Amino acid sequence: MVYELRIYHAAPGKLPELLARFRDHTIKIFDRHGLKSVAYWTPVDEPQKSNTLVYILQHPSREEAAANWKSFQDDPEWKSVKEKSEANGKLTEKIDSTYLTLTDFSPPVR
Repeated sequence: MVYELRIYHAAPGKLPELLARFRDHTIKIFDRHGLKSVAYWTPVDEPQKSNTLVYILQHPSREEAAANWKSFQDDPEWKSVKEKSEANGKLTEKIDSTYLTLTDFSPPVR
């Protein structure tokens, strides 16, 4: 099992639209493609509070993660949602992705 920590740096003023896209569309499409959501967060303090989304996905392996991301990005519904949501400009400036494994002393993730 591997976990993927993803940090989205929203374009100025675009965090509400990015959160709406996740809430209304992205997570449902993730589910169809085996991208298992663990949790989603927004920072409490500025400056990250107004422009950052943090989340973790769970994958059976790095290989399955790569295959699932490819099928997600090729999904016609995702392409349509992305295009419509970015009609007035991109929602993100940068996306960081880090793959993680649990330590031997970590409590289990449900």
